[in-house]
Amino acid sequence: MPETDRSRAEAPEDLARLFHARANAGDVEGLVALYEPEAVVAAGAVVATGHAEIRTFYADLLARKSNFPTVEALPALRNGDLAMTFARLPNGQISVETARLQADGGWLWVIDQLKIKPLTPADAA
Repeated sequence: MPETDRSRAEAPEDLARLFHARANAGDVEGLVALYEPEAVVAAGAVVATGHAEIRTFYADLLARKSNFPTVEALPALRNGDLAMTFARLPNGQISVETARLQADGGWLWVIDQLKIKPLTPADAA
């Protein structure tokens, strides 16, 4: 796969845009570069910790899926060098991430919880 734009996330909200571009380009290494070296990605029963496991997770995902829809990136919630980022997928699922400001001024994800399914009215009762 050709390398995608490897610019850094200047704001936490940039991470979702960079993720979308790199995922649709099939750029596993570009996706891994959005995370701190010891970051955690959780997707259902799968929990990947560190770059090696995150690389394996995304290599498997991109081998099965090549089209990632645009998400609605919601405003980040910031507290100093930490930020919570949120994205709503077209099917209504939400992803929630924790990002940290890096020494170089860019932002990387530390924790990524993919695809939280919203409660239905029956579930909430």
